[in-house]
Amino acid sequence: MQARVKWVEGLTFLGESASGHQVVMDGNSGDKAPSPMEMVLMAAGGCSAIDVVSILQKGRNDVATCEVKLNSGRREDAPRIFTNINLHFIVSGKALSDKAVARAVDLSADKYCSVAIMLGKGVTITHSYEVIDTL
Repeated sequence: MQARVKWVEGLTFLGESASGHQVVMDGNSGDKAPSPMEMVLMAAGGCSAIDVVSILQKGRNDVATCEVKLNSGRREDAPRIFTNINLHFIVSGKALSDKAVARAVDLSADKYCSVAIMLGKGVTITHSYEVIDTL
């Protein structure tokens, strides 16, 4: 996997993936775009959400929505690394069982989400979820 990051102006940078997708990042506390640390946090949520939806769909569950709310703590001093991250999933669907969502979240956390598993080597990562039945 390859990527590049190019300085635009001030502390604004443009990242480009090998697949040609671009994203703006800002080092000024997210003034113009997400900061790199915000991008890492969103990457953990995105990676895990993709797993959860995919696992539920493969299990023939009727998933209507999936949202991940991420809360994190960081060190006060440099380097301001994450100390803890909680991924809270809110999943809705027709006749969606707690057991199915719990299994999908656990599989993502323990086996599939490369981003969260990688971060978990130095960060305490927790997961929680709620299921909303859309009848």
